[in-house]
Amino acid sequence: MRKNPERKITKKHLKTLTKNSGAHKLRNSSRIVKYGAINFARNIWLSAAASLIMTVTLLILFITVIASVILSQTADAMRDKIDITIYFKPGLSEETLAELSAVMSEDKNVKSLETASSEEEYTRFLKENSDNIELINTLDDPDMRKIMLSTMNSTMQLKVYDIDNLDSIKNTVAANELFIKNVDKNKEATYDEHRSEIETITSWANIAKNGGIVLGIVFLGISILVIFNTIRMAIFSRREEIYMMKLVGADRTFIKGPFLVEAQLSGVLSGTIAATLGYFGFRFLEPKLTNYGIDVSTIMNILESNKLVLVYLVMILAGMVIGTVSANLAVHKYLRKQTH
Repeated sequence: MRKNPERKITKKHLKTLTKNSGAHKLRNSSRIVKYGAINFARNIWLSAAASLIMTVTLLILFITVIASVILSQTADAMRDKIDITIYFKPGLSEETLAELSAVMSEDKNVKSLETASSEEEYTRFLKENSDNIELINTLDDPDMRKIMLSTMNSTMQLKVYDIDNLDSIKNTVAANELFIKNVDKNKEATYDEHRSEIETITSWANIAKNGGIVLGIVFLGISILVIFNTIRMAIFSRREEIYMMKLVGADRTFIKGPFLVEAQLSGVLSGTIAATLGYFGFRFLEPKLTNYGIDVSTIMNILESNKLVLVYLVMILAGMVIGTVSANLAVHKYLRKQTH
């Protein structure tokens, strides 16, 4: 049976059209990128202004994220280091302290606990004041030792999972008969010690986050306006060229493409500069922050690893998105006017 020659020719023709179409799209894309890069260089001062504003925006967003992470981690680190100390009457036996530990260990919020008798607290006191020779010599007297032991509290030190939720521990101390019998009524447990410092750091973290978001939004709006007007000026200066392109049948994608590329190049430049400034700025401040007891370990681990590349990519992508949105708005508005 003979094959239909017309069908064979049609298939060949379709393959040729598809191949030519792909080559045409590739050619158009390369031309769009080329014209966009030429336009970026041609309007270098406008491009530089747009890139500067976008760099400030991205840098603010970078600082906001870094500050929020650092302050939140510092507050968490302080929470982890906090010990709650419960003071018992002097002279409790090891057996009584073990019973008290067994009761408190049942609380699910207790991460770890440690008890110390009056003798152990006295020994710890001597170690802490070992540099004070005069005091140590005074305490060497047997009578003075006896007096100190009779006034030295037995203690229980707790580490908890959630420092902001101590109700169950307080209830145990206040309601359990064994604790009521042995707790020193004249010495309060250290439930609220360091709480003001934690609340201060937490409030700083919230201020950094909220203030950074507000500033970021403000500068984001400014960036979009600047790039929008930059693209509009570029369109106005090339309106004759655009008109001729439309006359010869250029589609909207080909007309719009170079302006998008131009804005995206600003985004790439801004993202790279912002990430570089943020990186070296943080490296410069890191020793000073560490000296103030601020935990920067997580951020340093990111910046000193392969994840730094990811930081640059995120910043560059953010810049490109801002540039693309701004350029799209400007070109879309111009082309819409031309169709009316």
